[in-house]
Amino acid sequence: MSPVRILIAEDERAQREHLIALIDALWPEAELVAACGDGDSALAALERDKPQVLFLDIRMPGASGIDVARSASGRAHVVLTTAYEQYAIQAFEAGALDYLLKPVTADRLAATIQRLRARLNAAPPDIGALLASLDERLGQPAVERLKWITATQGDTVRLLAVEDVLFFRASDKYVRVVTAEEEALVRMSLKELEDRLDPEHFWRIHRSVLVAAPAVSHIEKDELGRWHARLRGHAEALPVSDSARSRFRGM
Repeated sequence: MSPVRILIAEDERAQREHLIALIDALWPEAELVAACGDGDSALAALERDKPQVLFLDIRMPGASGIDVARSASGRAHVVLTTAYEQYAIQAFEAGALDYLLKPVTADRLAATIQRLRARLNAAPPDIGALLASLDERLGQPAVERLKWITATQGDTVRLLAVEDVLFFRASDKYVRVVTAEEEALVRMSLKELEDRLDPEHFWRIHRSVLVAAPAVSHIEKDELGRWHARLRGHAEALPVSDSARSRFRGM
């Protein structure tokens, strides 16, 4: 049996290498014919290497993942990858498009590979109409992201720049916001904050913690087997749930 030819297009190197490693482990009969860092390279590889399956990040420099998928429609099977974007998820599920949330987990990828193996016996479908619907949904206005946070320190109200925040941590009936220089309390819940912050920058690593991903140095296990995130320039260790641990595999 000939190997299944795979193309991966992902502009973030760590995410790209993470997906390559997972596919190598979970789909040994697959052959990676192209690993692209932008949409234009993916379009060229589509014509040159004739892949049978494409894993495409929606948002890339140059041509988007949707542009590449449109060119591959009817010629190859397509799986789109994305960080959490509400409009995208709704469109995927409404149109029955294959998708993977980043960071990609082994369990979800294994289920996707199982479906792809079954579909490889049939001609790739024409997904042009589904992609047009997805493109339209993604064009809807995004949630306005917070740039400033109003927080209190005793009787003082502070205005903190979101870009300076290291993490938010819920405790009892309040949420702490912590920067490299100070900490204060905010009146929004973690869920409200999560909905208004950039999901690529702020990660929900525990039910009680939202952390700025660039601030994380590494994660480590304590003597009781619990995982914690360590930050650059800040001593507090933050709990990491089992489900969130996969986010750090590509670091």
